[in-house]
Amino acid sequence: MYVNPLIRSVVSNRAALTRPYDQKWCGYTRSMDFRVLGSFGGDSPDCRMTSFLIDGCVAIDAGAITRALTIDEQRRVRHVLITHTHMDHTNSLPFLVENSFGSSDEPVSIFCTKRVLAGVRRHLFNNDTWPDFTRIPNHLYPSVRFEEIEIERPFTISPLPSGELEVTAIEVNHIVPTTGLLLRQGSSSILFTSDTGPTERIWEIANATEDLVAVITEVSFPNHMQDVADVSLHMTPQTLAVELSKLRREVPVYLYHFKPPYVEALRAELAATDLPHHVEELEQDRSYRF
Repeated sequence: MYVNPLIRSVVSNRAALTRPYDQKWCGYTRSMDFRVLGSFGGDSPDCRMTSFLIDGCVAIDAGAITRALTIDEQRRVRHVLITHTHMDHTNSLPFLVENSFGSSDEPVSIFCTKRVLAGVRRHLFNNDTWPDFTRIPNHLYPSVRFEEIEIERPFTISPLPSGELEVTAIEVNHIVPTTGLLLRQGSSSILFTSDTGPTERIWEIANATEDLVAVITEVSFPNHMQDVADVSLHMTPQTLAVELSKLRREVPVYLYHFKPPYVEALRAELAATDLPHHVEELEQDRSYRF
């Protein structure tokens, strides 16, 4: 199992870092197939923007779906959860819909909150920047269906190869309306904070989730850019340490959203930061089993 050698936790040896993935240690049956299509907060030849894939057919954000998947794989993606409107989370959504056009009798379902939905419709599918696929080929048989979700009101997506997926959206503290996601499948849950600065409610939910097996959270800028992180409501290694002190469950923590110009600086700073939980940089192109 890959563990970035520069990232450490308060436990120093590799065996301790890998221990949370031991099924006996976790005490849960893990069934969620979670593939990392992109794990960065910007774009470069080596860094794809934020996109994850569950069971091959449910995408979590859409920063790089079409950069990471073949056309056939894209056409199997029938549901997309969008946490907020920033381009590193929505960039490939119009192209996914175009590449999937005509491949199924059912439209691609896009799930987001009311405020996020308004932005996606206004800026992406507006017949200006991209065709309005909610009316293509016509309004009776659209290629896209928008599903409005409510904060902290669980809903399910099914059928999936590994069983239905339960999703709960949780507000976090970002510069635009943003939700983290509690994702439950089978007997395990993972928590994705999405982009956020210091926040509270999502950690309360994490601590109350008995079957929580992993947390994915962000770190975007090195410490010397704390002012930028504060204004844009992102995290640095030093603010990450404070946030992780709010997590009272002993579960592995994965980090994503490194800004491409600062990847090496962030790895070095994280290695030097005394973090209260095990951490691992989320690995692009890797499939995890939770």
